[in-house]
Amino acid sequence: MGVFLRGVLMGAADIVPGVSGGTMAFITGIYDRLLSSIRAFDLQFLRWLSRGNVRRAWEHVDGAFLLTLGAGIATSILSLARMIAWLLDAYPVPLWAFFFGLILASALVLLRQVPHWTAARCACLVAGLVIAAAIALSPVVALPAGLPAVFIAGFIAICAMILPGISGSFILILLGMYATVLHAVRSLELSVMLVFAVGAALGLMCFSRVLHWLLRRYHAATMALLTGFLFGSLLVVWPWKHPLDWVLGSDGVPRPAQQVPVLPWNFANEPWLATCLVLMIVGFALVWLIERRWGGR
Repeated sequence: MGVFLRGVLMGAADIVPGVSGGTMAFITGIYDRLLSSIRAFDLQFLRWLSRGNVRRAWEHVDGAFLLTLGAGIATSILSLARMIAWLLDAYPVPLWAFFFGLILASALVLLRQVPHWTAARCACLVAGLVIAAAIALSPVVALPAGLPAVFIAGFIAICAMILPGISGSFILILLGMYATVLHAVRSLELSVMLVFAVGAALGLMCFSRVLHWLLRRYHAATMALLTGFLFGSLLVVWPWKHPLDWVLGSDGVPRPAQQVPVLPWNFANEPWLATCLVLMIVGFALVWLIERRWGGR
């Protein structure tokens, strides 16, 4: 049941452009196990399947864990997608305030997990912060139309999706592919969906191995880097922003693509200011409750 609930949290996070499901996996203590399971789809897995030994292949990839986690993610997306999409349209600032508190607490939780801070680990933390901040403030770079661009978008977006603090859907916005992919899913354009899925699968197989190797060989430094990603991503979910660039949404409505964070008092007349501060505290407290319940495992 605990793995299923973790999947629900990951699915809810993945729905929102700017919030990463990898963040939820990280703070609930299943990040290493998730990477190991993905990495297990290797030649040995294919050998077991080719010999008809489905049970050994299933155990090799920790199939029960992946199935339960996937069920939680799917349940969350199917049940919460409409509600979160509505909240993003109707009450975007309070929703971003909630996620800001959630991610800030996540970053502080992870900060405690890096032992013996050294100059190298501090440098990794700063590097992660700078990279995530640069991504958050980047303008849209529209890829050329066509299936090769869809493949590249899938490859890059899935790599970002499993990184704490970097949202795959936000990367799609920066690549100018968010509307294209959403339209393909809603219109069931199978060729686009298939090419995107192939790119995502290849990216996941490659990047999960790189991350797994880094966590095994340089665990503390990698944790510091990922924590920096989380701190840098706070710029993405900062509730009060001024739009500089716009992108056409899947529904044909222009939406802000590049935004600059501004101070809350620039929105002094905003009726949701007090509500946003409360929601920040609620998000912050929620992460600490999750960490106390599951983080030690």
